[in-house]
Amino acid sequence: MTVIRLPGVHNLRDVGGIPVGDSQLRDGVLLRSGQLAQLKPEGQDGLRSLVARVIDLRDDVEVLREPSALTGVPVQRIPLLLGSVESFFAADTDLEGLYRHLVDECAAQLVAVVRILAAGEPTLVHCTLGKDRTGVIVALALSAVGADRDAVVADYALTASQLPVERNRAVAEYLRAHLPDARNAIQLATESPAPVMADLLADLDQRYGSVAAYLQASGLTDAELQALRAALVV
Repeated sequence: MTVIRLPGVHNLRDVGGIPVGDSQLRDGVLLRSGQLAQLKPEGQDGLRSLVARVIDLRDDVEVLREPSALTGVPVQRIPLLLGSVESFFAADTDLEGLYRHLVDECAAQLVAVVRILAAGEPTLVHCTLGKDRTGVIVALALSAVGADRDAVVADYALTASQLPVERNRAVAEYLRAHLPDARNAIQLATESPAPVMADLLADLDQRYGSVAAYLQASGLTDAELQALRAALVV
């Protein structure tokens, strides 16, 4: 797992190197980040040298509000949430509830992302922060190929430390002012607690037998699962 610094992009990293049994995840195949609206011109070439494809998990409103500044790389949009981001804040949804929504209500979209990853092209997956939607799909893809569970959870948890402190402070102040009764809003906007991801993956293990079995129950074929492993694992 390698954190990459490019001007204007937060939470950018390559998950290569995470252990998979006696092997490891391949470098340069799966990268993750937050949105690319603030990508600086000097970061364009750097990002284009790293990835051949981008998967944007944001909805139409988010994309219109913060359009990507990256050019020259194909972008495939697969919005994950059923409903707007704002609706989850308004409902005071906690992270556990949001992630359960993703795996229970958005399985077809999750499988669509995994199919793209299985093609093996160097791919960047991002949402707005690279925390929740990106965090869930990356954790699922890595778990499906047998990546070390503790390392997968640690990769998810790393996100909170990669978000700008000033941004988190401003968001927290805004939420306290505009959603004073919300108990979960600040966690939803700024945190990535390891136990939340560990519990999600354990729940899928309990309900389906494994994360791979969950994806297969959601439409991923045996051949596609094998292709995902071939793409991601050295």
